[in-house]
Amino acid sequence: MTVKKLVTHPAEVLEQECERVTVFDKKLEKLLNDMYDTMIEFDGVGLAAPQIGIARQIAIVDIDDESGTIELINPEILEVSGEQTGPEGCLSFPGVYGEVTRPYFVKVKARNRKGKAFVIEAEDFLARALLHEIDHLHGILFTSKVTRYLTEEELEGVESE
Repeated sequence: MTVKKLVTHPAEVLEQECERVTVFDKKLEKLLNDMYDTMIEFDGVGLAAPQIGIARQIAIVDIDDESGTIELINPEILEVSGEQTGPEGCLSFPGVYGEVTRPYFVKVKARNRKGKAFVIEAEDFLARALLHEIDHLHGILFTSKVTRYLTEEELEGVESE
């Protein structure tokens, strides 16, 4: 497994629609393992393939709770509800944090590394992390949703996604 180089803004790959995954093989498994190692190395709670320069619909999220590591391939948002506003950061925007409003609840259909479809429902911070990473797969950056940028003092305890 390998830690990949992070792509930072303004890289073009961060703002493009990613291609759907059609082949579920050992290369995909290795990529997912490398993405996990990269996310952990850079202290993130999520990572999308475009953040390591790969324009494919692959993302992982691990907010260090009982959900464990969630691998999302070709994710589709089925349902959202409620609203939450909170701080977000992004590994592709080092040192940049802002307040972002997102749905409180999300229901997502995706595939795992073997190609098997699953549905996950999430609330609160996990929903925020899932939505942030799914946005990456469609070229949507959190900075386009920031209502207010946060200062260093306001950041105490904030994790980057």
